[in-house]
This record gives sequence, structure tokens and C-alpha cells, in this order.
Amino acid sequence: MNDVTIYTDGACRGNPGPGGWGAVLISGGHEKVLKGAETSTTNNRMELLAAIMALRALKRPCQVALWTDSEYVRRGMTEWIQGWIKRDWKTASRKPVKNAELWRDLLEQSRRHNVEWHWVKGHSGHPGNERADALANEAIDEMNAAS
Repeated sequence: MNDVTIYTDGACRGNPGPGGWGAVLISGGHEKVLKGAETSTTNNRMELLAAIMALRALKRPCQVALWTDSEYVRRGMTEWIQGWIKRDWKTASRKPVKNAELWRDLLEQSRRHNVEWHWVKGHSGHPGNERADALANEAIDEMNAAS
């Protein structure tokens, strides 16, 4: 099983507003960068999409160390999701889980791999996180320039 390190980040200008996501995938001596943007979204949706798209890009099952500055993503996958599933995608207070379709997609993508979820403090100079953040912001700039 290949070892892959992934750094993901989402960015939003306004919440909701134009948003972007970025991911850096590193395996052995190889590196791949991914990015995308949406015209009207939220920061949490972009954080989730970064992780989904990074895991989707892996062609075969991998041992993944995924680093995110989003406690929403990390805690969602490590603490909350099993309860949401048991409660038919409702929170502990019986409200519908926000972004449920993205959580389902992330769960499906993560099941293909052995994923360890890690948190890194955002905007603290961590090189992988800073690159993912820069990619997310580049995607927003490119989308705005094209419209």
C-alpha cells in the first residue's frame, strides 16, 4: 500500500461567498497539486471538498496521512460521523447535518484508503498547509479573473 501525505485547505471570501480549495499530495518523490473554486459557497464546504478531491485523486488504496487546519473536517471524520449515521444524518440535537452530501462523499472516498486525520494550526507557517491555502486562494483569483 502506497504511503501518501496530503495537505488540504479551503478558503472563502465572505461566508458565503466565492470560495476555493487546494490540496497537495506527496508520495515518495512525487507531488501533485489540485485546486478548484465555486462562485458561492462556504468555508466548511471548501474544506470538505479539498479532502474529497484529494482522496478521489488517488488511483488505488493508500495509507494516507491527511493534514487539515479544519477541526470541522477532522472531528467530523474522527468523532461525529458515526453518530450522524446512527441518527440518519441528524445531529445530536436532531437537526439535519449541514453539508451531509459532502460528508457522505468524504466517507465513501476515505473508505477506499487507510486515512489518519491530522490537524495543523492554520496560517502558522506550516509549509504543507501554507501551500494548500495558496492553491485555494489562487483558484478563487483564477475564477474571478475568468468571469
